[in-house]
Amino acid sequence: MKLLGEYLENALQFERMAAEESDPDLKAAMKSQAKAYRNMAAKRAKMLGLPEPSPPEQ
Repeated sequence: MKLLGEYLENALQFERMAAEESDPDLKAAMKSQAKAYRNMAAKRAKMLGLPEPSPPEQ
């Protein structure tokens, strides 16, 4: 369960950084990293028989 929480926390951190970033390339890279962490969290949740994490807030 620890990994699932860590994946989501990392995703949130990258989403926050992307929201504040003005450089479009860096912003896109941060969003991509956040998406990767969310995908890992979803896979981990499925493996543990838990519901899929909620999508990011817009």
